[in-house]
Amino acid sequence: MRLVISILTLFVFSFIVSAQQIIHKNIFSKRMNKDVAVVIITPNLEQGKTYNSVYILHGFSGNPDRTYKKDIPDLAQLAEKYQTIYIIPDGNFSSWYVDSPVDEKSQYETFLGKELIQFIDTNYPTKKDEKYRGILGWSMGGYGALSVGISNQNIFSMVGSVSGAIDFNRFGEAYQLYKVDKVLGDLKNVPSEYFIYNKINEIIPSKQMYFISCGTEDKGVIEMNRDLHLKLTNKKIEHFYTESLGVHNAEYWSKALSNELTLFNNYFNVNH
Repeated sequence: MRLVISILTLFVFSFIVSAQQIIHKNIFSKRMNKDVAVVIITPNLEQGKTYNSVYILHGFSGNPDRTYKKDIPDLAQLAEKYQTIYIIPDGNFSSWYVDSPVDEKSQYETFLGKELIQFIDTNYPTKKDEKYRGILGWSMGGYGALSVGISNQNIFSMVGSVSGAIDFNRFGEAYQLYKVDKVLGDLKNVPSEYFIYNKINEIIPSKQMYFISCGTEDKGVIEMNRDLHLKLTNKKIEHFYTESLGVHNAEYWSKALSNELTLFNNYFNVNH
């Protein structure tokens, strides 16, 4: 009898685990004429039910596998807990998630804001209203989430940035080191719309909610984020800003990103 119960318990456990999925897909981008690797993490999907969705953008040199294995190691559990589908596209190491004016093969804003959304909403049971869709990233991905999110206010209702590398004017040598020049060209020629601070006036009429956080010891980007917080405050733009102990590494990101996903979930619930 004990053996039968053990086998039954193992069967039920295996069913629960298999019902929640970590899916690897290559999704074709017509704009870039190439496949983009994407990881999709779903909760246990129930027939007839639809789900919130959050698009998660990794940092410079990252990738989707590292995201759920190291940067947000509790992401699969959060998908089940918050009944949310998480989508992690590959940012091609150093794309900065922009539609590059100098490289026609690097058109990631269009991929994120149009092509990937269309694929996910067609093939997965997501809630199609932007009230139930968010975008979140860290470091390079923090810049990407803000840039793509602000430019697509009818697509994303929530925008989150952790340790965002958001002011190219302060990069110095890092502008070349982190390969920004490969997608935006020489800094002095970069069009104004690629600078986050220049997008703030676009936010004023927006109904989006913004979540911004940074580690207090993250010397490379902390002042950029404090200035963004100040600029948003001066414009009376609603947002949630927080600082906590931490540097520019996975230990800080894993905590801060999980916290922001909790905030996302809270705001999703407000919309129910």
